[in-house]
Amino acid sequence: MKIFVCIKQVPDTETKIKIGPDASSIDTTGIKWVINPYDEYAIEEAVKYREANAGAQVFVLSVGPSKRVSESLRTALAMGADEGIVVNAPENLDCYSTARALAEVIKAEGGANLIFTGKLAIDDNASSVSQMLAEFLGTPHATVVSKFAMSPEGITVERDIEGGAKEVIGLAAPAVVGANKGLNTPRYASLPGIMKAKKKVLKEIEFASLNIPATDIKLKNTQLSLPAEKPAVKMLTGDSAHQTAELVKLLRDEAKVL
Repeated sequence: MKIFVCIKQVPDTETKIKIGPDASSIDTTGIKWVINPYDEYAIEEAVKYREANAGAQVFVLSVGPSKRVSESLRTALAMGADEGIVVNAPENLDCYSTARALAEVIKAEGGANLIFTGKLAIDDNASSVSQMLAEFLGTPHATVVSKFAMSPEGITVERDIEGGAKEVIGLAAPAVVGANKGLNTPRYASLPGIMKAKKKVLKEIEFASLNIPATDIKLKNTQLSLPAEKPAVKMLTGDSAHQTAELVKLLRDEAKVL
């Protein structure tokens, strides 16, 4: 039983982002990089399944600059994954090429019985790699999954849909499952796990060796900019009647929402 977890390394949400000199990219200097939060749920679900099913193996796979991305792979190994694979690729690889690279590696490794991903990456919010990956592998796919179960008869998932409703669907294995928040509670990497992960050898594959065309998607006439500074907060004083009247006036005259 081979389980692959495809993860992405993204800037920490608390990192201060700066625009690059070309105004069409970000300056990566000083950025703290972490595992994409939704991918942590994918790792946890894979490790949980492995722990409950003797003989299963969990492989974590990532695409990006190997020197940097390897840190996230070792974190995943410390969480309980068995082996790590990194595709050394450019920073600006698009979703299509990323999905193709993931698919080619999984095929070269003998295929998978189950593939987990996060529902999306928080840096670009594209929410497209897992769907493309399933297409390239020719497998069923479900995303925004908050419950997962697998039996000899197949896979059953519960996914979140619009309006707060849930959808329960069945998938034939192998399949690609995009994890959502609520699927589980990701474990912290233990100290023994961290020490063991440091000694494990990561398998490195060069993107060029996969014979995938170079990225075609490029930004044209695009100037990135940071959001405008938010105006200072106004504190209302006086009794409740005065505050209510002042609030209505501000909403009508300044915010223009009334």
